[in-house]
Amino acid sequence: MPKELNFPMEEFLSIGFTHHRIILSKVKDKDARLFYIRRCYDEKFNVESLSKAIGRDDYHHQGSLPNNFLQTLPASEQAFRAISTFKDEYLLDYINVEEIGIRDREDIDEKVVENVIVHNIKNFILTFGKDFTFVRNQYHLDAFGEDQFIDILFFNRALNCLVAVELKKGKFKTSYLGQLSGYLSILDEFEKKPHENPSIGIILCKDMNKAFVDFVIRDYSKPMGVATYKTSADMSEELKKALPDIEELKKMLENEDK
Repeated sequence: MPKELNFPMEEFLSIGFTHHRIILSKVKDKDARLFYIRRCYDEKFNVESLSKAIGRDDYHHQGSLPNNFLQTLPASEQAFRAISTFKDEYLLDYINVEEIGIRDREDIDEKVVENVIVHNIKNFILTFGKDFTFVRNQYHLDAFGEDQFIDILFFNRALNCLVAVELKKGKFKTSYLGQLSGYLSILDEFEKKPHENPSIGIILCKDMNKAFVDFVIRDYSKPMGVATYKTSADMSEELKKALPDIEELKKMLENEDK
């Protein structure tokens, strides 16, 4: 009975028929369906955004990234909001190694990924969430005569804080946390406005051992999380089939506009 009382009736009635058709046809679990209904309403998803969210399996990736938010953010409400904001894995399906002239995925370095992300910054923000605002890439930190650069800096309106994203080519290393913690200290001391919350850092790497990251991240005093990312080269055939076909999306969008 309590679950029925939580049925998002306003959200259900506010989104289009095509959205409901996609959710019903592609999502079998009831809680997952309710999740996507709420996402459509909260983030004003069009048909393409909804189909991509389902293809990425956003429901199962929500709020599960290794992090220390509960220990490091001053308000528990802020911590839980941060936990629900970030996913444990991001699908950067627009990064195509063939299109950028790289034959071997092992040759992709952080700079290549960063440049493609900046070129597709709208898609990246949609992947992260509607409340993210892009500040700039290679954000220059000049403190104590030391020049340092954050790969990508965002501001999140819902969290009311700066979000520093560091891109890493390979598997997670503990040294990444130390580097990011230093960036956050400088952001909070020299960049953060008085009314803003403490800055948050996210490491995006290709692979990680979640249990290990959960263990080592708890000893850091700055709020950080670690997530993985996949490019088009890493996608399995099953995942590629789950993502909507471009022609199918065009037809859906045409029907939605009628």
